Amino acid sequence: MSAPAADAGKLVLALPKGRVMQASLQALRGGGLHLTAHGPGRALRHDAGDAIVIEMRNGDVPTYVELGVADAGIVGKDVLMEQNSQLAEPVDLGFAACRLSLIRPIGAAGTIERVATKYPRLTAAYLGRVGSGAEVVTLTGNVELACITGLSDAVVDVVQTGDTLRDNGLEEVDVIAHSSARFVVNRASLKLRSPVLRPLIEALRRLPGAR
Repeated sequence: MSAPAADAGKLVLALPKGRVMQASLQALRGGGLHLTAHGPGRALRHDAGDAIVIEMRNGDVPTYVELGVADAGIVGKDVLMEQNSQLAEPVDLGFAACRLSLIRPIGAAGTIERVATKYPRLTAAYLGRVGSGAEVVTLTGNVELACITGLSDAVVDVVQTGDTLRDNGLEEVDVIAHSSARFVVNRASLKLRSPVLRPLIEALRRLPGAR
């Protein structure tokens, strides 16, 4: 367990870039932190007021928090499950809700022989549970394209509204897991910065939709 990062006594937060960033900042402000929206220019690490914010891909948040570069962060439960993370997850923030699903072309039948996904560990575990010997192909881009082009018989991916699936002639066949944004904490920081983190955690738990 790595020691927490020190930066003039401020918390260091790892936050996901993109559309979840604003919801993350809003939640943290609701928890009592005074945070500015963005750093100067394209800065990926900046002083945001009450904390130092590091902006990164959603999938990198657990690593930065686990290794102590950040004291805490916000990341989707789907990422934590795929990485088999052992981070403390004291708060389910409730936003960015989605489901991890098995997806096929509408009306598709027959044996699934190949599944494309960004979640190979979870996909392999799911296929094992249902007794399927399908091959798992790992992709990093738009996995729905694998079904559309015939690269795979099915894909496993996160679904929110389902609009993209319908627009491309795809449908959910089975829901594997549910996900939402989680506040995660470095375990050393939880002890060493308890006077700051404990009240923040309690305040986050009181936010609408959180638990």
